[in-house]
Amino acid sequence: MTAAPERRRELLDTAAEVFAEQGYNATTVRKIADHAGMLAGSLYYHFDSKESMLEEILRTFLDELWDGYDTVLDAELGPRETLEALVTESFREIDRHRAAVAIYQKESRQLVAQERFAFLAESQRRFEKAWLATLERGVAAEVFRADLDIRLTYRFVRDTVWVAASWYRPGGQHRPEEIARQYLSMVLDGIAVRTSPLTLPVRT
Repeated sequence: MTAAPERRRELLDTAAEVFAEQGYNATTVRKIADHAGMLAGSLYYHFDSKESMLEEILRTFLDELWDGYDTVLDAELGPRETLEALVTESFREIDRHRAAVAIYQKESRQLVAQERFAFLAESQRRFEKAWLATLERGVAAEVFRADLDIRLTYRFVRDTVWVAASWYRPGGQHRPEEIARQYLSMVLDGIAVRTSPLTLPVRT
């Protein structure tokens, strides 16, 4: 018998929070069941292992992420608009899957060594390719500075955005789109007040 989709989603959300807080290796099926208010044996009625739970959590997050990213990339926007849309979509995913993002950041290096989680490495390659191509287009179109180190810029933007999962809480003061707008303002325009060039006095 298959569990009701709503109950399955609730259990996966609970497992994601426990994995994110306590770490995958330290989390047992019993701990997940305790947080879900059920017996460990009852949890096996819904999932055959904690590995299958983690796989579904990460696949759901990445499938939604790529649905959003592919929509942006297929829109054939300019490079700046593409970067802005990718950042905004990233924050929407943090809003929808904060715990899954935290797990991905903490655990992916160890998980990719397992055949079951090989899809993580493929997603990482696609992710890097999409962002590097966008930055390279921007430099070529003279929208971004010609002296940018593309790979360093990619790492900076990537880490600046995704580390937000460590402090962001859905339903907080700012919507994900507003946070994205603020981040983009800092990344693209800086934080210093722009001043007019110094005008030297003219000698007469």
